[in-house]
Amino acid sequence: MIRNGNGGNLTRRRFVQTAAGISVVGLAGCTGDETQEVRVGTSTGGTFDVGLAMESAVGEHSDEVMYSTIESPGYIGTAYRMADGEFDAGIVDNNSMSKAREQVGEFEEDPVDTLPWQGFLGFPYSIYLVAREDTDIETFDDLAGATVYPAEPGFSTRETTLDVWSQDPTADVYDEMEIVDMDVSDAPGAMEEGNIDAAIAYGTPGVGNTGWVVEYDARTDVQYVEHTDALVESIESYDGAGFVEYDDVVEDFNWQQDIGADEIVAWDLEVTFTFHHDTPEDAVYEIMRVADEHGDAVRDAEERFTPDGAEEMAAAGMDDYPFHPGAAEYYQDAGVWNDDWVVGDPDEAGEYF
Repeated sequence: MIRNGNGGNLTRRRFVQTAAGISVVGLAGCTGDETQEVRVGTSTGGTFDVGLAMESAVGEHSDEVMYSTIESPGYIGTAYRMADGEFDAGIVDNNSMSKAREQVGEFEEDPVDTLPWQGFLGFPYSIYLVAREDTDIETFDDLAGATVYPAEPGFSTRETTLDVWSQDPTADVYDEMEIVDMDVSDAPGAMEEGNIDAAIAYGTPGVGNTGWVVEYDARTDVQYVEHTDALVESIESYDGAGFVEYDDVVEDFNWQQDIGADEIVAWDLEVTFTFHHDTPEDAVYEIMRVADEHGDAVRDAEERFTPDGAEEMAAAGMDDYPFHPGAAEYYQDAGVWNDDWVVGDPDEAGEYF
């Protein structure tokens, strides 16, 4: 259960919660000059770099919060570990958050007890397809019977990709793919050795591809897998991903090679900073303040962090999904709160299903 945000100010509590009242590890202090530690679960690659950049900015511009970046196994793994009380916050994608709320996908048989509550946009990931240049794969239809790597099991980029492909009218091609399961650290070598025919590529436009994609870009000649009308239809029909087109993929994603196309289509994933419901409101508010007022400091450390100001931080907000009260108050104070959004109630966090 959640209560509606009414656009007014929420009552802020300046470090009055005690360690006994917090179910997650993290309180180093509550009042005066002491700081609160916020442990943030962060996936590998570019996501981890963004987490470290936020940690650096908070360390430089706040004396109220000690931000600690903890490596976590993907966005889905982060959601589970946050629900288990291992993290005070975590970087998770909107699609996984929606599936956790609806108890579908990986969350169907093993639902989380509590949801990761909304905070602010970190960056988008745009996902598309490439194939080894020495294969006969030219279009999406050619992937039937091919060995295809959609990223590491547990990665949300993988889950979202498979969700898109399994939609009609691309489900028939997807059913005939040989899906490869391996860690992303092993995938570039497998592509170089010819054990993977095609793989997803993804990154933040204007910044570049994520780390393991950059690695296979340097080791293997690849070409864009031409999208079909069916793939476009599947992307557009799936609510958990956005449809986007790019007209200069090499420049937009900093490819080291010519992948044989300028115009591509991609399915987008929005990656956000989320918070455990027991994380103190003031700590969340302070992290929000640093992200807003010192976003340039985050980008100086990692340009993948994209939102510039509170309005863009709120751009990934989902309707009918709880915001952490500290985040909600910050958006209200900044004048960007949407009255259709809802504010989570910590006393009822485990009942929101």
